[in-house]
Amino acid sequence: MSEKMKILIAYDGSECADNAIHDLPRAGLPREAEALILDVRERWLSYPSNSETVTESSGASEAAGVKTARIKEEPEIGKLEEESPLLFEAYEKLRAYFPAWKIDCMTVQGSPAFELIRNARDWDANLIVVGCKGMTENKDFSLGSVSQKIANESHCSVRIVRGHAWKKGAPTRILIAMDGTKPSQMAVEEVASRMWMMGSEVRIVTAKDPSESNQKSIEEKTNIDRWINSFIETAKQTLKHSALGVTEVVEEGDPKSVIVRAADEWGADCIFIGSTGKGTSQENPLLGTVASAIVARAHCTVEIVRPQG
Repeated sequence: MSEKMKILIAYDGSECADNAIHDLPRAGLPREAEALILDVRERWLSYPSNSETVTESSGASEAAGVKTARIKEEPEIGKLEEESPLLFEAYEKLRAYFPAWKIDCMTVQGSPAFELIRNARDWDANLIVVGCKGMTENKDFSLGSVSQKIANESHCSVRIVRGHAWKKGAPTRILIAMDGTKPSQMAVEEVASRMWMMGSEVRIVTAKDPSESNQKSIEEKTNIDRWINSFIETAKQTLKHSALGVTEVVEEGDPKSVIVRAADEWGADCIFIGSTGKGTSQENPLLGTVASAIVARAHCTVEIVRPQG
């Protein structure tokens, strides 16, 4: 990527939002990037008169009367601390991890999911980072409505962070869900382009449909195996120069279950899934059924990789 990566980070002061920031050093992100920390509030607030007001670019937001207060980066950091302690807290945490990043902060008013998606599109973000609730009383993981809508409808990549105990400086375990399609190859390319900690590992996981396999002749099964081996080998070649240890797992079963179970058993920190970014129309980039299920069921962070532009 010739231009600096642009990362929009949702922040509301919650534990989930803090987890999202603390997860970023393990995401392989570049040393230099642009970040926008966005605080979306659902009720009317009185913004300080000396804050800079930004004109909305979306007609829908103007019609809804959405207000935006924006405080610029380092030159006004004193004002940020005084006027928005919440954003200042997030700014300080992010700056500690990425001192070379250009960090901006913004507060908007409106629907959280809508504003995050819209601002990411208007700002031309490469990645949205959002925290998600972890384990419930039933020991299950459920995707919040905001995270779900962003994962489903964003036009850029999305990283949904589920908090757990990270070991500072420990290598990262990255699982890539592969099915031989262009989106899954795109996920491999994204992982290969990142800067990972020494000792980090990748596991490529592919699920074979057992019902389809049973109906095939020996020759057809052999051809399927050759095809799987071929795209896995291509992925390994793409990852060869990334200094990542690479292993692969091919298992029969429903990919929605195979991927999540493999991530649990291996102790993956993050699952990477490719998405075309296009659903029923250019304006509605819905996730596929398998990807949606993995995002909803995974016990670890999931990053949905979408094409840029």
